[in-house]
Amino acid sequence: MMTGSTDVMANWASGYVVDVDYTHGFYRELAPSYLSFLALIQGIQAPDRRKGTLAYCELGCGQGFSTNVLAAANPQIRFYATDFNPTHTVGAENLARAAQLENVHFFNDSFAEFLIRDDLPAFDFITLHGIYSWISQENRRNIVEFIRRKLKPGGIVYASYNTMPGWASVMPLRRLLVEHANGQKTGSQTARIRDSIAFAERLSQLGSRYFVNHPKLNDRLNAIKAKDSHYVAHEYFNSHLNPFYFIDVAQELEDAKLRWVGPANPLETVDELNLSEEQRKILADIDDIPLRETVRDHIVDQSFRKDLFVKGPLKLGKSMARERWLDMGFALSQPDSAIPTEVKGRGYNLQIQPDFHDALTGALDHKPQSLREIMAVPKVAKYGIDKVIQTLVCLVGQGHCHPCLHLDEVAMRSSHTHNFNKAVATHTTHEYVYSTFASPVTGSGIRMDQIDQMIWLGLEQGEQNLPEFVWRTMLETGHRLARDGKTLSTKEEHVEELQVRATRFQQKSIPLLRTLGIVTDRVSSGTVQGLRLKA
Repeated sequence: MMTGSTDVMANWASGYVVDVDYTHGFYRELAPSYLSFLALIQGIQAPDRRKGTLAYCELGCGQGFSTNVLAAANPQIRFYATDFNPTHTVGAENLARAAQLENVHFFNDSFAEFLIRDDLPAFDFITLHGIYSWISQENRRNIVEFIRRKLKPGGIVYASYNTMPGWASVMPLRRLLVEHANGQKTGSQTARIRDSIAFAERLSQLGSRYFVNHPKLNDRLNAIKAKDSHYVAHEYFNSHLNPFYFIDVAQELEDAKLRWVGPANPLETVDELNLSEEQRKILADIDDIPLRETVRDHIVDQSFRKDLFVKGPLKLGKSMARERWLDMGFALSQPDSAIPTEVKGRGYNLQIQPDFHDALTGALDHKPQSLREIMAVPKVAKYGIDKVIQTLVCLVGQGHCHPCLHLDEVAMRSSHTHNFNKAVATHTTHEYVYSTFASPVTGSGIRMDQIDQMIWLGLEQGEQNLPEFVWRTMLETGHRLARDGKTLSTKEEHVEELQVRATRFQQKSIPLLRTLGIVTDRVSSGTVQGLRLKA
């Protein structure tokens, strides 16, 4: 492990990087609405909040940003999260207070400490994003035991982790990077990481047989260089980095009475996008699920898995599953004209017929709709419900469409998401680390870049001249815009560019953000430099 820290820190860190903070990312797979949608794809009953208040737990929550987003968008669910890095939990709690969130609780516990707490409820959802690959066997045992004790029957577990065989050629590269960085006696941890990456690049350019025999490694190095240095520190430089075979993860989680029900990636459920006909036939002949998934990982050279497990999965009857589909709501997050007619998979693509594409996206244009409402559109209904469902699964997998919560309760959730989004945008006027707003429609997060957050905030505050407002904020924080690869220098250049951005926000962003419940009536009726924003 790279430390550059005291022995005391190394002891409580247990080999995990703690002197470089983790990133403030949001991961849509963690959303209860998304997990319930994935369960429905498999015909499995998901926890039903109509039967009582649900409880959700994230283990190893990092900065806690995803948990905060979800707590804001799902005020009817109680959220609990733990991360043993106190800097992370302090930041998460600060954001929760600023957003006035009362349904989220953060803990600075190790997994062993969290396991023995007596003040936690039984959970309907437990999520682990990536953490399973970065911890010791002892900590994995603690997680499995925690799930065994605290997950309700019928509860869902989401787990993502690095996977073999895709990591087979990368592990020697990772060892090289770690050893080179550890060999540097001076410099910060991030500086030593950068130096180790540069060294590996030099080595690859010398005709080293390792790199010649594994040509994908140069792409991996380029990908590492492009990543945030904080992400790279946690992904590659922990003492524990375990790429698992699926069959081993399934066996470990079996001790918690979990059964794998499907991938947590909608596109992975459409075999035609990922496998040839011959490959599908080979897999169809394998009845044992762990073996079948392990074979599939070898076919596609899987390096990262996102999986859905359930404690006692209950299969929905055909009629019940159909009703759940018809009740499911969907909302677009891009203009219908921007959604491609081609769905890309692992070397295989599916084409959406132009007329069907236009009819389906048109039915969702600027308004969330249940599948029942979508199927009431004659131009859509003529294609049949099965084709509509498969296409919606693909659109969700691509990120163009989102499953929704019950649409009749949006107003109840809106005040919570508004407070959260205002707290995020206000923080962005000082420092841009939070890139996601909460949606009361989807129960999940929607990406918002720095300038759009400030435009949104200016409209919320009733600013009459948005370009001037954003420019003043940027001036205070030292941020600058670039155009055509050139950094802008004068106020006039910035105001001109910000006017373009504000107009684009009016024309393209506001209709979509209104659909997603992120824009309020006040924003809709605001003014952009003399341009009336029509509701």
